[in-house]
Amino acid sequence: MTDLADSPAVRRLADWDHERLEGLADEYETPLYVMDLGRVKENYTRFSEAFPDAEVMYAAKAHTGKAVLEAVLEAGADIECAAWGELQRSIDAGADPNTLQYTAVNPPDHDLNYATDLAADAPGLTITIGATDTLDRLAERGYDGRVAIRINPGIGTGHHEKVATGADAKFGIPYEQVPEVADRVREEFELVGLHAHAGSGVLTEGLEEHCQAIERVGEMARRVGDADLEFVDVGGGYGVPYREDEDPLDLEKTSNMVRDAVGELEATLKLEPGRYVVADAGLILSEVNTIKEAPDTTVVGIDASLATLIRPAMFGSYHPMYNVSAPGRDPHPVTVGGPVCTSADVFAHDRPVARPERGDVLAIGNAGSYGYELASQFHSQPRPAEVALEDGEARIVRRRESLEDVTRVEQ
Repeated sequence: MTDLADSPAVRRLADWDHERLEGLADEYETPLYVMDLGRVKENYTRFSEAFPDAEVMYAAKAHTGKAVLEAVLEAGADIECAAWGELQRSIDAGADPNTLQYTAVNPPDHDLNYATDLAADAPGLTITIGATDTLDRLAERGYDGRVAIRINPGIGTGHHEKVATGADAKFGIPYEQVPEVADRVREEFELVGLHAHAGSGVLTEGLEEHCQAIERVGEMARRVGDADLEFVDVGGGYGVPYREDEDPLDLEKTSNMVRDAVGELEATLKLEPGRYVVADAGLILSEVNTIKEAPDTTVVGIDASLATLIRPAMFGSYHPMYNVSAPGRDPHPVTVGGPVCTSADVFAHDRPVARPERGDVLAIGNAGSYGYELASQFHSQPRPAEVALEDGEARIVRRRESLEDVTRVEQ
């Protein structure tokens, strides 16, 4: 069991060992992803201990790196997957396929073929469906195994409208159709659970709305007969504070509110944190290459870009930033951007940072979730290396790509 005695509820960027980070940037070059696997295990354990009578899975889509998957498996997590590649990568990391849960969202034929073939040898695999079409397609493949129904609770929550899945028609069976679909699943498959996911990035102040969605899931479970269900899965979406003045998620309050919202159930409660487990365990190191005094701001150019971390461009997300080379310099408001030819390639506008100079290393915090997962090769930029920290040691877990990696698939 991970010792949580010295593990704060959130790791702020200023809490990292900045001399160590500067050394990593010097040894492995930049841009560089850094993941602290010990912190990954601490975060999972803390969340799991807050729900002692529930099953806490890890949502792989937050970070599917093999080292991270191995860490959460070592911490005792099962894994929830949203695509066939996540299923395979979880197995490659050591997961028993009988423990995996595949949440199919408009799954391509290849995904369903993979999942049903896998289930033929691993009957414990659970396939979660969000459309009756998926039931038809499973039946066409001769599948009659474990099925969970994804509910659309009609309530979306989270840090941005693009992640408020609970109110998006793309996700889940419309609420009032669930009892009829449950009857069909019982006739043709093994109905093992209900599932819902309201949104992503929920902090304490957003719990009330989040729990309104969970309350509807509990009500539906009782309508379809929770005594006959193995589990009721209320998803993930639990956030971490990205801004320095935001408080961490109050886990005790979260646990009490979720339990109250779902109500009395004979089925096991499941949760699927992803971001909470990995976000503050990861950061990006990037070198300053340009300082430009413009009329309205000082522009700081770095070698990371939206191809390295797209969240600021995609969601307008705030990520903390720190000058690890000279944290003691006076702060100066700067606009920090990368080398990509679009105005969207900006990490911060007029952000107070210890005055950067060319050659300094900046750290971009809370990059452990949906960071490397969304990295691209835009502008023919090879993706960065990733270093894992564990037991005081650093090791490369993903090598830096070369241009040959970028062009390898061309014919």
